[in-house]
Amino acid sequence: MTLTTSMKEFILHWGEMGTRWGVNRTVAQVHALLYLSPEPLTAEEISDSLSVARSNVSNSLKELQNWNLVQIDSRMGDRRDYFRSTADVWTLFLTVIDQRVEREILPTMTMLQRLVLQTRAERPAQPLVTARITAMQLFLEELHGWYMQVRKLPPSTLHSLIGIGSGITRFLPKSRRRRLD
Repeated sequence: MTLTTSMKEFILHWGEMGTRWGVNRTVAQVHALLYLSPEPLTAEEISDSLSVARSNVSNSLKELQNWNLVQIDSRMGDRRDYFRSTADVWTLFLTVIDQRVEREILPTMTMLQRLVLQTRAERPAQPLVTARITAMQLFLEELHGWYMQVRKLPPSTLHSLIGIGSGITRFLPKSRRRRLD
């Protein structure tokens, strides 16, 4: 696949952003390439397009599959796997959020539930520590409950909600709004 200047810039930037999000640069670049590609690509095509070692591409593809961000297509008479990513940004966003909730939020909620009980039983009592851990646990439970409700909505409805949400701040009392400037 021949990359244009804009494609190269997008892929490089996506790789840089990936490192800031805790994702390996090559993993993010492979995902960016697949996102931009009109057709599924083989690992060899990805390796050639990005000038990255084939083994690095294979590891990146496995990681992207673990995140449910890449799917495999097969073709009759061809033993190679063809990789693709959805082009729908809302589907990508929701997939990443789902994975983050499963990998980060749920384990943290479990740990906090355990720690709330543990801090209540510890002697000498540490009311401030107990209160702060409890506050974090309640916050994550509330956030997770909200997420579970929002996640049931189709992407088109979520898109509309974000549009509404950005305008709704006009109706809040000034004391409840944060300054955006």
